[in-house]
Amino acid sequence: MKSYEVIRQAVDGPGVKSVAAGMKVSAALVYKWCEPAADESDPEQSGTKNPLDRLSELVSQTKDIRLVRWACNQAGGFYVPNPPTTPGNLDQNIYRQTRMMVRDFSGLLDSVTESVENDQQIDLKEADTIRQKWEELKQNVEHFVLLCEKGHFLKKPK
Repeated sequence: MKSYEVIRQAVDGPGVKSVAAGMKVSAALVYKWCEPAADESDPEQSGTKNPLDRLSELVSQTKDIRLVRWACNQAGGFYVPNPPTTPGNLDQNIYRQTRMMVRDFSGLLDSVTESVENDQQIDLKEADTIRQKWEELKQNVEHFVLLCEKGHFLKKPK
């Protein structure tokens, strides 16, 4: 999905005028963000570089992922990078991937159980351990889904 399409869908709910007023910019500018950015070679395009394109460009220029982490945090979430996908022996790879997910989920459950069994509470240090296990699980599941989406587990014709 293109950045302007994401913005168009996002402002559809509250409305362009409401978003513009809240951001203290003109409605015309928000409307332009909802269009493809103007291309010097195509004078018919009327869009302008939107905040998402600018964020992408800033990350590209600085190579600093903290910008994305900050944006994710502002949205109430966090950034988890996509792991690299490398094809291998796919029959064994799918089993290895699913074992890793089950192992990580088990590790998460073990951390929770140990925390609660210890003193019937989860202190901040235990919460940090649980967070780390959760991050590992999410990254492995995301890796598996990416492999699926890239067709790594398709049987090759003989």
